[in-house]
Amino acid sequence: MAKIPKNLSDTAMIGNYKENITFENENFEDEISTSQPLKVAKKSSPAYVSEFFTPELQEKVGKALLELKLALYREGIVDFDIKVTSQDKQIILTGVPSKAEKKKLR
Repeated sequence: MAKIPKNLSDTAMIGNYKENITFENENFEDEISTSQPLKVAKKSSPAYVSEFFTPELQEKVGKALLELKLALYREGIVDFDIKVTSQDKQIILTGVPSKAEKKKLR
């Protein structure tokens, strides 16, 4: 009896075998023909966007934004936008309500 070679790929083991289409596997014919992995396009952000934000700075800004969100929630503002302005050597993030309605707290 011949030895079976090891470490063969799937295509090397199967060779030119094609499965006969029957009523049991006819629904899977499309899946077999399109079994190539999908490539997901990554959104590449400009280099300057992440250049200034170190992990420490991201944490500080995140905590400040969370405090702003909680302060606005206490005032009854749930939906808001963040307005970014710069003055001299300061960058100011301001929470601006996006809707005229305010949610009443109970």
